[in-house]
Amino acid sequence: MATTVRRAVLTLPAAPLGPPNPLPALRPLDEVHTLDERSREDLPRDMARQIGYQPLETVLPVRILDGYGRERTPTDLDTLVLENSRLRVTVLPGLGGRIHSLFHKPTGRELLYVNPVLQPADFALNGAWFSGGIEWNIGATGHTTLSCAPVHAAVVPAPDGGEMLRLWEWERLRDLPFQVDLWLPEDSDFLYVGVRVRNPHEWTAPVYWWSNIAVEEDERTRVLAPADQAWHFGYERTLRRVPVPEWDGADRTYPLRGEYPADYFYEVPDGTRRWIASLDAAGQGLVQTSTDLLRGRKLFLWGSGRGGRRWQEWLTEPGTTGYAEIQAGLARTQLEHVPLEAGAELAWLEAYGPLAAAPGLVHGDDWSAARGEVAERLEAVLPRERVEEAYAAWRPYADTEPVESLATGSGWGALEVLRGSLKLPGTPFAESTLGEEQAPWLELLHAGALPEPRRVVPPGPTLVAPHWRDMLETAPASPLTEYHLGVAQWHAGDRAQAVRSWERGLPLAPSCWPLLRCLAVADRLAGNADRAASLYAEAFDDLCEERRDGEQWVAATASLGREAVGALLCAGRPVDARAVWDRLRAPTQGRGAFRLLEAQILLAEGDLVGARSVFDAGFEVADLREGAEILGEVWARITDEPLPGRYDYRMRPEAR
Repeated sequence: MATTVRRAVLTLPAAPLGPPNPLPALRPLDEVHTLDERSREDLPRDMARQIGYQPLETVLPVRILDGYGRERTPTDLDTLVLENSRLRVTVLPGLGGRIHSLFHKPTGRELLYVNPVLQPADFALNGAWFSGGIEWNIGATGHTTLSCAPVHAAVVPAPDGGEMLRLWEWERLRDLPFQVDLWLPEDSDFLYVGVRVRNPHEWTAPVYWWSNIAVEEDERTRVLAPADQAWHFGYERTLRRVPVPEWDGADRTYPLRGEYPADYFYEVPDGTRRWIASLDAAGQGLVQTSTDLLRGRKLFLWGSGRGGRRWQEWLTEPGTTGYAEIQAGLARTQLEHVPLEAGAELAWLEAYGPLAAAPGLVHGDDWSAARGEVAERLEAVLPRERVEEAYAAWRPYADTEPVESLATGSGWGALEVLRGSLKLPGTPFAESTLGEEQAPWLELLHAGALPEPRRVVPPGPTLVAPHWRDMLETAPASPLTEYHLGVAQWHAGDRAQAVRSWERGLPLAPSCWPLLRCLAVADRLAGNADRAASLYAEAFDDLCEERRDGEQWVAATASLGREAVGALLCAGRPVDARAVWDRLRAPTQGRGAFRLLEAQILLAEGDLVGARSVFDAGFEVADLREGAEILGEVWARITDEPLPGRYDYRMRPEAR
């Protein structure tokens, strides 16, 4: 059959994402993939330099997604299906362009781990993320902020004369457009993926990219890559070089032979073909390879310990197959960012497909023979030269304009194209995609002033790039402008000036709580715990006086209440924390995160029995952060008993 691209619908049990958190993300990133300074001393110079190259402080201007729960109902998801006689590829354009399924028709094998549910969890840089499939991670260390966001999609001509599926969007953390082109040559067993990241600005930009592939695991699953060494990251915030495959008494290429979650970034020698494979007991599975620019290869495993198993259940559902992740990236590790010069671009080609190798060699004790067998089989079914030829054939088509639009992403790219008069062949950001969130910024661009809202609502998102900050600084100084200007200044690292902007906006502000909350965050991060607590209490009182019905107000009340309770407890003011708690809506109080807050309030009040009863009754913190240890910490304050399994999400050994 000729290669086709078509629309389809996939029905999955899904938990709704809920509204975005209306409070700007001023606090530092809660990202587990960071290193202690001492850990950098023994790293290769180029690696240490790239680890220290422009790391993000916040996820501004992106908003946090934390309004989801764990109530799943059958939900129809729009999909795009790319298919030839050998492969069927199912893509989710409304969820970051994730490849949900890669099905090999001749063998009837699914090559990926396909999650049977859509359950958001707090793993993305901005919160909501879900496991399974192939994810395109761009922006900064961690899962992309586009994990649960729509992207643009269209049909474009493929290099072989058939149809190609293009995905593209504007990545807002680094203000860079990118595209992912998927095509299946007729009768090919391999999916080709052309990726391009462009820098249309007049300054050098930091770039991060990792293609994240979920694969099924069992006791005999082995992950192979052309390396004898790897960089191990085990959530103790250290990075160390270890041998492959044997280290610390176990063969770490089998994901279930480690107890705790861990990353292994393989040290692939220069000049060696770049690939990584996950193969089962019969020597069959998935292989990924690429042109050489995509340098890094990684295995992430959950391990066999109780915490890792609990996370697996949390991200899917009990009784389903576990998974590991094999990944490919621009740098050796995910802690690094690489520079992209002004006006330049990075482009490469990836290939995904089935591989069958001799199981006796794949699972033998001779690591050199095992990876040599995979390398030979890969060369036989997809020669390295063919990948290079496919890349060369694709490059002229990267600028080809879309033929038929299939899905629409955000309007932020259109706004940036208008502002900068940018020319981005192949990835049109049409003015028709501009929406309500972009409207005030469009007026600032054209009229030099932010419009005053027609009704009292929580402030919309802030743009923080230098050019938008400059416009805010020259705009008329309304309270709303001072609010947005302060957020942009905060993002730029000028915290003192941000505080002055927020303070200037207060006297005439029709709504004081957004400004008060920003000032509270500034005080708390500066170590002024009591003053921060007072500002939070004042902000929450102000919000409660003006809040109205609607999901924006519900989200604002829950988010501000959660922060206020935490700040008041930190300041040793449980009476005031209880007062905030009592003013929350009953449905909000029933959410798992707020049940945990209630236990903390009870502890602060000296009621250990009451705090224990909260845990005994059971609760689930839907947005429990990857690597978070708060459940164990609160439990340890209540009792010396072992932490119950349902609350055990520990990703590292307990400190001694």
